[in-house]
Amino acid sequence: MIRVGLIGFGLGGRVFHAPLISSVEGMELAAVLERTTGKAAARYPGIVTHRSLDAMLADASLDLFVVSTPNGTHFDLARQILQAGRNVVVDKPVAATSPEIAALIRLAANKNVFLIPFHNRRWDSDFQTIKKVLHEDLLGRLVCFESRIDRWRPLMPTDRIWKDDPTSGGGLLLDLGTHIADQALLLFGKPEAVSADLYRERDGAKANDSFTVRLRYPGLTIVLGANCLSLPASPRFHLRGTSGNYWKSGVDPQEAALNQVTRIDDPAWGREPAANWGVLHVGIDGGTVTRPVEPIPGDYRLYYAGVRDALLGKAAPPVAAIDAWRICRLLEWAAESAGQRKEIVCDWSQEPE
Repeated sequence: MIRVGLIGFGLGGRVFHAPLISSVEGMELAAVLERTTGKAAARYPGIVTHRSLDAMLADASLDLFVVSTPNGTHFDLARQILQAGRNVVVDKPVAATSPEIAALIRLAANKNVFLIPFHNRRWDSDFQTIKKVLHEDLLGRLVCFESRIDRWRPLMPTDRIWKDDPTSGGGLLLDLGTHIADQALLLFGKPEAVSADLYRERDGAKANDSFTVRLRYPGLTIVLGANCLSLPASPRFHLRGTSGNYWKSGVDPQEAALNQVTRIDDPAWGREPAANWGVLHVGIDGGTVTRPVEPIPGDYRLYYAGVRDALLGKAAPPVAAIDAWRICRLLEWAAESAGQRKEIVCDWSQEPE
């Protein structure tokens, strides 16, 4: 049994990590770090509540630590955990800058422990289905891949105000941008160049709350974007190829469902309603054939099953630490592009080892 200590019980800890850890065979949510409250123990009777990281690190029975705190705290917490020779999962982004992530990668290697980014959207239903569409070559030669997470959130949040603080790792680019850039690089590898536009669109916004990032590959354009002033939201995905197009609206249902449970018991977990299925449009003999594509169910539990297997020596980690560095470096180039109003050629020669 892998005993897990969860650091933070805000939205990330309560909605994502705690239910997922509790739903994976061979893992136990054993302890939670909450500085002043006891909300975790109320939801998960029997766990230990710690008031400091030092107290949690003193518990030798814990095999894995999970950092789910505001972005600006990730680096220091992960550094302390790795320095103590303990395995750690870190919520996205692993740190606010690529040099910080590189430092954590080197520290994990020196201590011979795992640093595993929490890039859970690799197990979204829509992303898993798109991998199938591309693998089956249903669109011909792909020329453009567009991925967006647009929402209607016109009011600035009154809680989690760090999300709008650029000095604390706030901003939509590091938030949702980490997820959709990770998906793009997983599908297509490292781009040749990046260009981007960053905006503060909502009244009172201090950090970017809207972005468009364009990744250049030979013969292929990737467009990534998100904003908070779309009503209704744009399609989640639009893929254009020489044989047809694929459109997908709606978002993966797991986050909304996780907000209602302490563990996953539903055998139909991760299945999207038929109204949200993606649609394939293929040109044939001068006409168009249109059909819905039945999605592959999403399942974030597979991430923690992969973490479990890595700790047991049965498999590589489900997300490599270098992937977090690559995404962060890419988003830094995107911010540089937006500031200079020009395309930035990607230099991948400085990757940490």
